[in-house]
Amino acid sequence: MGFSCRIPCVKPLLNNRQRQKRLVWAKDKTDWTAAEWSKVMFSDESKFSISFGNQGPRVWRKRGEAQNPHCLRSSAKFPQSVMVWGSMSSAGVGPLCFLRSEVNTAVYQDVFDHFMLPAADQLYGDADFIFQQDLAPAHRAKATSTWFKDHGIPVLNWPANSPDLNPIENLWGIVKRKM
Repeated sequence: MGFSCRIPCVKPLLNNRQRQKRLVWAKDKTDWTAAEWSKVMFSDESKFSISFGNQGPRVWRKRGEAQNPHCLRSSAKFPQSVMVWGSMSSAGVGPLCFLRSEVNTAVYQDVFDHFMLPAADQLYGDADFIFQQDLAPAHRAKATSTWFKDHGIPVLNWPANSPDLNPIENLWGIVKRKM
């Protein structure tokens, strides 16, 4: 009948208010030119794990081959992983920051000082840029907002629960597939 087994696509679960805010955001950005988007430095954290998790690759096998080593996928109760922060723009990518702890306001501001500012200097020089971040707690903390104001860096308003709008997610996907 044309059906086949597939791994489902993942989309953010959005309520009506979040959908409306995303629509307003998208309409507001409709007239942005390539030059305006080129000023945006997109950023995000991502977790890299050595296992594929529950949604890993599938195998095709014949009856009786379930325990064949070529038909098995290894699992680990607590897979090793690393959390990284990165940034990208139309001018290129910034350096990766390997995070050794949970991201709180202090850790996030340390990332700014040692990774984001050097990346902005490398990608934009003396030109103005707009920083993009999602709405994680450390990102929207008062101390973080104050840091941006003190450094004269504008932050792109961002709709909640919208990782699919951030182009750096595509870059993370490429890196994870290559790993």
